[in-house]
Amino acid sequence: MDKAKQYVAMIGGALGALLLFFQSLDFQIDWFNESTINSFVNFLTALIPLVFVGYGIYKNQFLLTKAAQKQEEVLKKQGLK
Repeated sequence: MDKAKQYVAMIGGALGALLLFFQSLDFQIDWFNESTINSFVNFLTALIPLVFVGYGIYKNQFLLTKAAQKQEEVLKKQGLK
């Protein structure tokens, strides 16, 4: 999870540097400012844990593959489920 936070910070830093580069060229885009960059970084900070949780749920489901379905049947026959 720390690596994910580092990547998000790196993306935010790159966007901030891009904003400063555009400002040095006197090129302004109304919607591309410090506030929108911070909002995007906050969105990524919330999205990445959600993706990890979704992937974990996907990987731990027993009914996705044929092998998992067979394992589910064996566990039910043995009374473990």
